[in-house]
Amino acid sequence: MSDGLCFDAVTIEKDGTRLLSVSASVAPGDVLTLMGPSGSGKSTLLSLVMGDLPPAFRTSGRVILKGRDLAGLPPEARHIGILYQDPLLFPHLSVAANLAFGLPRGESRAMRRDLVKTALEDVDLAGFGPRDPATLSGGQAARVALMRTLLSRPAALLLDEPFSKLDTGLRDQMRRLVFDRARAARVPVLMVTHDEADAEAAGGEVIRL
Repeated sequence: MSDGLCFDAVTIEKDGTRLLSVSASVAPGDVLTLMGPSGSGKSTLLSLVMGDLPPAFRTSGRVILKGRDLAGLPPEARHIGILYQDPLLFPHLSVAANLAFGLPRGESRAMRRDLVKTALEDVDLAGFGPRDPATLSGGQAARVALMRTLLSRPAALLLDEPFSKLDTGLRDQMRRLVFDRARAARVPVLMVTHDEADAEAAGGEVIRL
């Protein structure tokens, strides 16, 4: 699968114990969900994809993204976006500046301003650009974090329990938003979660560890 994310017989071990073994492919716009108890290796696989897996872990197999083996590539060369439980917005930057941070270099100032404005409009936050991130609700901050990640045009999107701290109503809304946006951008998604409803909303393959 030249445009997607592929796990080719990937295994991760620590202290001689195998934590997980994964062989799967994620097409552009699709979601692969990893479910399992704490310590089963879910977040460890995210670290492997990101390129920041601690040296205490041993791995075999290949992670291939858009036809490129990620082995040996530094994190910044992988072009991978990730959303965590917390939005992790920069507190010293405005909402607009947070979004602009995600934009690739090389765009003109006018183009960057237009992209930020459109991104805010797309998630019903028109006019929020000058706001301090501390004034945002949990759902608003989550939407800004999502758009900041997507504006960076990631080759793949990783989701690390991104809906777990939202209340029930917001959780449903954010699930739809994230999966719809990823599908529209044709970005392969790898999601780690404890919540069966997340996996059901994602609609893709589920691997239980």
